[in-house]
Amino acid sequence: LPPGAVSGQIAALHPGRLDLGRGRAGGRPPGGSTAPLPTATPVVDGRAPNGLRIPPRFSFEYLLGSPRVALQRTLLHQPHARSQDYGEQIDDILALLAGTYRSADGVEAHVVPGEGADVQVWILGSSGGESATVAGRNGLRFAANYHVSPATVLEAAEGYRAAFQPSDVLDKPYVSVSADVVVAEDDGTARELATGYGLWVRSIRTAEGAIEFPTPKEARAHVWSDPDRALVADRVETRFVGSPGHVADQLEQLQEATGADELLITTITHGHADRVRSYELLAEEWRRR
Repeated sequence: LPPGAVSGQIAALHPGRLDLGRGRAGGRPPGGSTAPLPTATPVVDGRAPNGLRIPPRFSFEYLLGSPRVALQRTLLHQPHARSQDYGEQIDDILALLAGTYRSADGVEAHVVPGEGADVQVWILGSSGGESATVAGRNGLRFAANYHVSPATVLEAAEGYRAAFQPSDVLDKPYVSVSADVVVAEDDGTARELATGYGLWVRSIRTAEGAIEFPTPKEARAHVWSDPDRALVADRVETRFVGSPGHVADQLEQLQEATGADELLITTITHGHADRVRSYELLAEEWRRR
């Protein structure tokens, strides 16, 4: 079933807020420029005006030349298959949820239960390209991706706002921005808990597949090469790690730079209890502000 149909059914069975997030994987559409889009916010020496770290843009050329990626494409992509236009996909999902879907031949399709369900549709994007434009054009909520693509978070938020048109859902843009954080009672403990992050990101960006998040001891045993460090630098440099006050200050800086209406926080540590405690400490600090 299409994602809109499934989410509609879930919302009908279990009423309440249900978010349907739709993103476009694989970067910009074929033939599109891979150059960063211009932003109204100047970035000088890798910093936004308020000091937020905006690293150099990560190049996926390394991954595109990987034999592992080539093998995945061979196994997963059907020969001569053509993906549906992303904008059309979103139009179809919205029409199915609203009960207004018609095929090109005028044939109706309905999702039951689920049609008319209270589902918040979000578009996820890492740049100011197609996802931002589709979200803005349809007047939908948009989630900009700082924790995976920090170099392009400003262009993503600005591209969405520039394309925004009021809809029945929203009368003005609404942006969520993601961030990776690890919080502990003090900065040193937080840094220890976050030790495995770089090695985990490396496993993804080498196309080897995400490893189990390593313990600090396992991470320290890895012998890093300069290319390895360069491969993960943008992600490691833009993770917020430290005491509750330190991390909350950084999150406020992210919110100010992007104009985010809300922040989406992710935390990954080897130990589950440490992850839960990280959320607790941050929530306590945030409530005090």
